[in-house]
Amino acid sequence: MKDTKPPMQTSSGIQLPLFFDEQSLHERGFEPGRDLGEPGQFPYTRGPQASMYRGKLWTMRQYAGFSTASESNQRYRYLLERGTTGLSVAFDLPTQIGLDSDALLARGEVGKVGVAIDSLADMETLLDRIPLDRVSISMTINAPASILLALLLVVAERRGIDWSKLNGTIQNDILKEYSARGTYIYPPAPSLRIVTDIFEFCSQKVPRWNTISVSGYHIREAGSTAVQEVAFTLANGLQYVKAAVDRGLDVDSFAPRISFFFNAHNDFIEEVAKFRAARNLWAKLMRERFAPKDARSLALRFHAQTAGSTLTAQQPENNVIRVAYQAMAAVLGGCQSLHTNSRDEALALPTEDSVKIALRTQQILAYETGVVSTADPLGGSYAVESITLDIERRALELIAKIDAMGGALAAIESGFMQNEIGNSAYIAQRALEEKRAIVVGINDFVEEGPTTLPILVIDESVERDQVGRLEAFRASRTRGWKAALAALDGAARSSDNLMPFIVECVRDECTIGEIAGTLKKTFGEYHEQAF
Repeated sequence: MKDTKPPMQTSSGIQLPLFFDEQSLHERGFEPGRDLGEPGQFPYTRGPQASMYRGKLWTMRQYAGFSTASESNQRYRYLLERGTTGLSVAFDLPTQIGLDSDALLARGEVGKVGVAIDSLADMETLLDRIPLDRVSISMTINAPASILLALLLVVAERRGIDWSKLNGTIQNDILKEYSARGTYIYPPAPSLRIVTDIFEFCSQKVPRWNTISVSGYHIREAGSTAVQEVAFTLANGLQYVKAAVDRGLDVDSFAPRISFFFNAHNDFIEEVAKFRAARNLWAKLMRERFAPKDARSLALRFHAQTAGSTLTAQQPENNVIRVAYQAMAAVLGGCQSLHTNSRDEALALPTEDSVKIALRTQQILAYETGVVSTADPLGGSYAVESITLDIERRALELIAKIDAMGGALAAIESGFMQNEIGNSAYIAQRALEEKRAIVVGINDFVEEGPTTLPILVIDESVERDQVGRLEAFRASRTRGWKAALAALDGAARSSDNLMPFIVECVRDECTIGEIAGTLKKTFGEYHEQAF
């Protein structure tokens, strides 16, 4: 019977026939038996490791942080006791933009969307009783990533833990802040310098640390399509590699420690294909442009987080189901690390019960569904392979446009990425309003009445108490913090690597706001532009 329904398509506009078949792949020059290859082999479409989850499960990493360092530390230990295998730190907005908690602009935001960290004392409390040489620590921090990394390094140093034993990630992806997120401090050029300084410093001093997590997650949350998420993320990644190589760094000295961060969204098959396409493209582009000798420099490793923008405040229990499917897509797509959102995150920061359900979702995936028993279980699927090819082709076309502009930095400075993301967000919103796309509980299957789900409330006393601790910290310090800030200022005006100076500032008990404020004197501040 002939299909009489209107043509269907993915969220990226990829046309979907009634069914895919082998002939459609043959017509495009793709032979599954010949072109698929094996996991752990170039171009890594099927996964970056040969044994994938048979050899090692993904890291179950729950993003957490709220209120004070002490309360967040309790949440981390709660998660570790229940089986999480890595920590992921969420910082409050003042910390994310390099402000101390007593800054005028910090008022009303201290401890609200993450943990407030002002000083070395806060970092010591945050990581209390966390075995830093055995637990991987991920920190979602960008503009002040160098400072937060320095804080962690000095905490480890004070405990007698060698930096070579530390394993974790700082997001440190400043470029996407200008196009999709907004927690920037300095203009793009000096920000890129700091990123490169971190690459260089860690390659020599903290060899197991992932120095950047190039993030498509926030690009997707801002409204991009899956294709744009791949293209813009990889373009940003290539910009970072070029900046480091132009500095004189050997590509193999830092590229194996580059990781990526992608969104696990709703369109299940497209998402699985997206992850495979991203690995394939990164391997090919890195080989063509930088010719690394170390195969690890070609293998894209990524953390995934389920899509926060798909969570609904209405009927929040439905979010458990959304998250489970999104997590399955990330696992079938070959993620190395995963965060599953909690059911109540459209309402507030998650409660302990909600976090536990989110973690159990990953554990059920790992231990009950059987999807870990073989690498790339959907590889060879006509639909998956066809959509993978389409995403690769369309993403490569976008990357070529960005290259013609002079690279990701130029594309951001001209507003190209911002406008592309904004247009896609508008199209998606119109589809919801016109009911061409359905979100259960929002524009169909609606139920009246408020939710009865308990939510986490941050007490207003948190800000007052945090400011009090900060004032006491400043009053008690006796080291040469002013001299350390002066040395950092001098380094910023030279071409010296800033990381040793930032570490010294932390050792001398400078606060985050003091360190970031010193760099502002030389680098200035970035203000959003209208395009």
